[in-house]
Amino acid sequence: MNRRDFLRLSSAAGALSASGLSFARGPQAAQMESGWRTFELVTEIQVRDPGKQARVWVPVPFAQNTDYQRNAQTSWQVQGQGTAALVRVPGYDVQTVVAQWPDGTADAQRSVTVTSRFQTRNRRVDLSLPPNRRAPRESRQTLHRYLQPTALLPTDGIVKSTADQITHGLRGNVAKARAIYEWVVDNTHRVADTPGCGLGDVRYMLVTHNMGGKCADISAVFVALSRAAGVPARDAYGIRVADSQLGYKSLGKSGDVTHAQHCRAEFYAEGYGWVPVDPADVRKVMLEEPPRNLPMDNPQVQAARVMLFGSWEMNWVAYNHGHDVSLPGSLLPAIPFLMYPNGETRAGRMDSLDADDFRYRIHARQISA
Repeated sequence: MNRRDFLRLSSAAGALSASGLSFARGPQAAQMESGWRTFELVTEIQVRDPGKQARVWVPVPFAQNTDYQRNAQTSWQVQGQGTAALVRVPGYDVQTVVAQWPDGTADAQRSVTVTSRFQTRNRRVDLSLPPNRRAPRESRQTLHRYLQPTALLPTDGIVKSTADQITHGLRGNVAKARAIYEWVVDNTHRVADTPGCGLGDVRYMLVTHNMGGKCADISAVFVALSRAAGVPARDAYGIRVADSQLGYKSLGKSGDVTHAQHCRAEFYAEGYGWVPVDPADVRKVMLEEPPRNLPMDNPQVQAARVMLFGSWEMNWVAYNHGHDVSLPGSLLPAIPFLMYPNGETRAGRMDSLDADDFRYRIHARQISA
């Protein structure tokens, strides 16, 4: 991206409406509502083999209220002589319903249904304004945590050298994060046949120059580079729960959302708090928005690129920010992140990306408050 384009996009970002979020599309603009909406998310899991001891973990929205997500309440029903509990994983804000069953008989039907209700509203941090002393402040302990490397998010070697090149001469977290965001948008691409949302192995992507993937890959690159540049950053793992109010077919999903998991990112800047970004959805618009394979200079793509630095359309719910998650009660190694239902039997770990073989379905709908 050249300097003229960067300045043009920066100027456009400042022109976004302060009362909501909008994508300009030619002479038309779609405006999103700013109020709270209430959703219900239902995950239904059937254990296929009742003869083997089984345990499943279902991610649920985080319990703490934020300025964009609140009032999360989760309930569950278990069949087949099983038990379940809501458990918080140590170290991060990861919450999961853990259901388990003892050895069963051949005709036993074992299942769990997890229902979460919550409210969301569209989120925007106006970076065109000067820093505000009254902006939410994060604890030093939390900021330190989100500067640390993880198994798939290293902050040394090629990650550090790449971050230094991108942010050379820049001062302040907003300027550094913006430069990293633009670099990620320019240098990654979405690969449709990537399993699930990708893995997020940042060092592998940079070393091999294989910068393709999906949201967990692209967001991970932004987060790792930001941390390497000294900017606290974190992934936000969740799932889409409604169609886009902006009219983008590629950026929303309602009803059966079994395959609608989506990973976003945030960075922290003093005077602004946590700032939402989503470089992966810029690339999703390019690849999937009709008529598909849109060029970078397409107005829809440019509008998405501007809005998704500082804004999230909240037709999506956040589960957690966790990495290297040790599933409670599991004897197997930690997983990179918890965004899909997970399960184990005595035969080993189930394939969380194969909803048909695992036998789970996730449904979302908007409801009256």
